[in-house]
Amino acid sequence: TQHMGVCFGSISILKYSWILFLGSHDSFSYWVDEKSPVGPDQATAIKRLAKISLVKKIMKKWSVTQNLTFKEQLEGGIRYFDLRVSSRPGEMGQEIYFIHGLFGIKVSDGLKEINAFLEQHPKEVIFLDFNHFYAMDDSHHFFLINRIRSVFGSKLCSVECVEYVTLQYMWEKKHQVLIFYHHPLYEEYPFLWPGNKMPAPWANTTNVHKLLQFLETTLEERSRYGTFHVSQAILTPRVKTIARHLVRGLKNTLVHRNLPMILNWVKAQKPGVRGVNIITSDFVELVDFAATVIALNDLLLEEDESTT
Repeated sequence: TQHMGVCFGSISILKYSWILFLGSHDSFSYWVDEKSPVGPDQATAIKRLAKISLVKKIMKKWSVTQNLTFKEQLEGGIRYFDLRVSSRPGEMGQEIYFIHGLFGIKVSDGLKEINAFLEQHPKEVIFLDFNHFYAMDDSHHFFLINRIRSVFGSKLCSVECVEYVTLQYMWEKKHQVLIFYHHPLYEEYPFLWPGNKMPAPWANTTNVHKLLQFLETTLEERSRYGTFHVSQAILTPRVKTIARHLVRGLKNTLVHRNLPMILNWVKAQKPGVRGVNIITSDFVELVDFAATVIALNDLLLEEDESTT
């Protein structure tokens, strides 16, 4: 179709676990509410400090990892979304929100925005990875799962052997959404894929050289069969990093300076068995990740043609 389908149309029979997709880290964090309470994903000390309004303004600078809305990310070629969700303690009902230090939009609103894009582009396929849950009991999970089902309906792809999932398979079934749900309740719903099918090893470093070495090592250790794989090309600020650069925020402290090196690493990769599968980044619009991903998938097409 108009977006990633264009580049993948000719390789539609290839396994999804071989194709390279672009993802965003903390995909929802383009908007967080500094007037909201600090989320349950934060330490007690941070919650106490956040009673000072300036602290929340600083938190926002370090919580926001994307500038683009879901719609803008989709239009830019993002197909994997990294999602953290939470209830709001003290609020009546089971409503669930995106969260990263501060609360974001309602999950149901984000899902509707994504679904509107899929309605307009019926050959596009996305991965939604619900990998962190906070302040949620079973009733909150049932509420969220029912929202997922009601928004996407027949677009949801039921759990299959990973190797069966190709663009051709998805188009034939008219499926467009794979949901990964890192909670035991996934077992009760055929459209929830277990979290262990989407491993996403995390380097947890501020050093770009250590990050790139970690990405290399984890690719070498990637399972040959049965899972997708996320390469998290992200740098994670430590407390002292934030303390030294309070006002500058994540983008100006870590991301701007290091993205060119990360993109160079991406350009040197190759999709396929043991190759890159999904690459996530902060502020995905700052460098031309989408064009790089398309070019790398052309390598798969060349390889496929050379063997036929």
